[in-house]
Amino acid sequence: MQFDGYEPGNFYDELFEAPGKPRPEANLLIEKINSLPSDELRRRQEAAQTTLMKLGATFNVYSDRQGTERIFPFDVIPRIVSATEWAKLERGLKQRVYALNCFLADIYGDRKIIQDGVIPLELIESASGFLAPCMDLKPPGGIWCHITGTDLVRDRAGEWYVLEDNLRCPSGISYVLENRRVMKSSFPELFAKMGIQPVDGYPGHLLDTLLNLAPKNLPAPTVVALTPGIYNSAYFEHSFLAQQMGVELVEGRDLVVADGYLKMRTTKGLERVDVIYRRIDDTFIDPLVFRPDSYLGVPGLTEVYRQGRVAIANALGTGVADDKVIYAYVPQMIKYYLGEEAILPNVPTYLCWEPKQLEYVLANLDKLVVKAANESGGYGMLIGPHASEEQRQNFAQLIQASPRNYIAQPTLMLSRVPTLGDSCFEGCHVDLRPYVLYGEDIYVHPGGLTRVALKKGSLVVNSSQGGGSKDTWVLCQR
Repeated sequence: MQFDGYEPGNFYDELFEAPGKPRPEANLLIEKINSLPSDELRRRQEAAQTTLMKLGATFNVYSDRQGTERIFPFDVIPRIVSATEWAKLERGLKQRVYALNCFLADIYGDRKIIQDGVIPLELIESASGFLAPCMDLKPPGGIWCHITGTDLVRDRAGEWYVLEDNLRCPSGISYVLENRRVMKSSFPELFAKMGIQPVDGYPGHLLDTLLNLAPKNLPAPTVVALTPGIYNSAYFEHSFLAQQMGVELVEGRDLVVADGYLKMRTTKGLERVDVIYRRIDDTFIDPLVFRPDSYLGVPGLTEVYRQGRVAIANALGTGVADDKVIYAYVPQMIKYYLGEEAILPNVPTYLCWEPKQLEYVLANLDKLVVKAANESGGYGMLIGPHASEEQRQNFAQLIQASPRNYIAQPTLMLSRVPTLGDSCFEGCHVDLRPYVLYGEDIYVHPGGLTRVALKKGSLVVNSSQGGGSKDTWVLCQR
């Protein structure tokens, strides 16, 4: 039996209720794996990794001295989410994205949430993602966050929490699609037997979301995917999605503002562009308005956008909602704009800009996870229980020097999934990033990117910090 000796431990295990006792939704998977010869699963693991390598499913790590381009590590044991659980996650994500969209429209417009004292003005305007040039902006249809990647985790009791929101340029969906492709080759018979929801429709849903932004009188709107170029960490994904949607992949140098419109250079001359799927951070997109040193964007694009002559997804200025201090207020946003309680709670969060909470954080650094408000990828973070006294003291100085820029949270015992180790299965911690599209309505793509901390005992799942990924199987309602 392949799973003999596997111990779920004192964590919530996604596949096992207890040693030797699979969760009901995982029964068929565990039976299949247990029926395989001892070396067959490892052979399938190696075949899956080889396939991903041939597909070019890579990412870049700028600080890696051994070379920037890497294959995203993949583990062949999937994560399973029951239909009942997914239905709740779907409702909660739709609620959250709708409230975040209301928030973005409000803070760049009438600012009622600030006037009513729900969130302080200084927190908004001190967020690095807040862009004053976007005040009074009116994106098409009033939609700001067209594509959202919301990171979820489960605690020891199996309860779901929102860890953070990603509204600027959320990445990772290409790995979801490629992981599924190799898993269908690895376990083809299980997909029919278990009723696993498909994921390959995402590019079509994304294209529909983008086309929804174009003026309704255009018979054939032109959509482009705007990339910083081949050296960006997610370039594989940019080219993959452009190819899957059948749209042009362009860089800033391929675009120009002419006659009041955004146009693309082609072999036949300039062609009008109607919708941009941007994978460039806001401040690099127009050197005339934001960073004058940027060679990645298009001079004059912001004014064309403000005039409604081109649509951009996500809207400029959405990065303010990625700030981890602003994140702490999302439950209040849901209550304020929707009159509802949050279906998916935040992880409890201490705001270091508040003196009493700062005092608590500094006195309990050995128990807390501390995060910089605007960092990502596992950077700018202290995991207190695993840190040295010197590291905690250094972080205490950073927090005291700039308390607004730090939050702290309890150290959650993230749920685990069995993962193929060198000689046996090991329980590794995971999170989940579902993808939400906001077009004519809000669509939550089934599953998402399960990131796994492949370093034994690690809680950091980010690919840049040694993490990998798993396929996520959302089961159909039966």
